[in-house]
Order: sequence, then structure tokens, then C-alpha cells
Amino acid sequence: MAVVVLVGCRLAYAGSGTWQIGLDFNYTSGDYGTGNDTDITYVPVTIRRYFPKGDLSLIIPYISIKSTKEVTIVGGNPNKIRQTSRTTRKTEDGLGDILVQGRYYVLEETDTLPLVGITGNIKLPTADEDKGLGTGELDAGFGFEFSKNFSDSWQAYFDIGYTFVGDPPGTDLRNQWYFDIGAGYYLAPELLVSACYEESRALVAGEDNPRDLFFALNYDFSSEIEFTAGLLLGLSDGAPDYGFTGGIRFRF
Repeated sequence: MAVVVLVGCRLAYAGSGTWQIGLDFNYTSGDYGTGNDTDITYVPVTIRRYFPKGDLSLIIPYISIKSTKEVTIVGGNPNKIRQTSRTTRKTEDGLGDILVQGRYYVLEETDTLPLVGITGNIKLPTADEDKGLGTGELDAGFGFEFSKNFSDSWQAYFDIGYTFVGDPPGTDLRNQWYFDIGAGYYLAPELLVSACYEESRALVAGEDNPRDLFFALNYDFSSEIEFTAGLLLGLSDGAPDYGFTGGIRFRF
């Protein structure tokens, strides 16, 4: 799931203004190979400041999880972190982990070279681990983003990164690599459709890596307002069976 907030299918900023405030609604459902469904509603508010060579974001999410506490949100994405004998699902909700994300462009796009950015992120453990809303541990990571326009209509992108994941008591979580690769097409100057393949390392050894296809739609209503929508289709037991997202962003 791209965290703009779903991780992946990230595109270079093309609008006006130096600030952006966004509100997204994300829903995912699946059993993650446990035999018990987990339904997650993730609603982040994103405050982003743009600079000439990058941007810095603060993401403050609300989370509601109906589960047996085998799956939780790590870095904005659902991950299986433990196995339990519980079969009764319970709904918990509250503040999620606050994310701080930054990006710096080290290479501008040319006729032959892509746009290249370095990314960094910190997950602050503000979610209640007793409710299963987070791990209660600090995570931090870094990555690289590449994007290239091949015409006025077509563009391609590739992201890769690595996250150092903190271990909550009683668990042994692995650090997590991730990548996504995709392409976008402008149906009109203000309307972009895109698709990408996403994969990340399973946090628990022996589990399937989360793998999915993510389809996105971005519509620039004006130079200040953008609407987004997305559909996720899981390709492995480690990913949700399906998910969808919608959002709005204001630039000023």
C-alpha cells in the first residue's frame, strides 16, 4: 500500500505551491495466511513542505483494525507479525504511528537520465501496541526513487528501500527491504492513470513476502486541488486480498 500513504507508485511533484495538506482513506482486507481475516481502515492526514530539491512530510494517521492481533500496521503498511490461537476478532482503533518522511533529489531528469531521489523515513511509536495498532517500537529507513518521462504521455518509475524494524517484546522481526516498479499514462493533461508491482520482505521468517498490484488514478482538479483513487490486488498470502484508497490534497 502506497503511503503517500500507500508505499509505492510515487511520482515527482508537479503542482504549484510550497505546502500541501492531504487526507486519505485506505481500506484493506485479507487473512495474510492466518485463516483469520483482518480488516484495516487507515486514515492519514499528511502535511508536506516542498523545497526546490525535495520535500518533507509529517503523516498523522487514525487506524481501526478488526483482527485477532496477528496483523498490524508497520510503517503505514499491514504486516503479519505473530501467530495466535485466537479465532475471535475484536475491533480496536486510535492514533497510529506518526511518520516523518523526507526526499532529496540528487539528479534532475534529462533527455537520457532519470530523476533520482534519496528518501528517508522515521516511524514514531505513537500507536497503542496493546490494541494491536502498532509494534510500540521505533523504525527508520532509507531508499532511492527513479522516474523518467518518455513522452508527454508516458512515464516510468522504480523505488527501492530498506527499513530497520524494531522488535516488540516476544517477537523477532526482520528488517524489511521493499521495491516497486510501474508506469503511468496521461489520459489528459490533468488525468494520470498508473499501475505498479510492489513487493516487500516478510517481517517474520518463513512467511510469504507481501506482493501486490496497485492501480492509481490522479486527477488535478486545479493547480491547488488534486483527487486520488487506488485499487490494490494481493498476489501472495503476505499481502491483503484487496484494498482501495481515495484522497484529496490541497496545495498552497
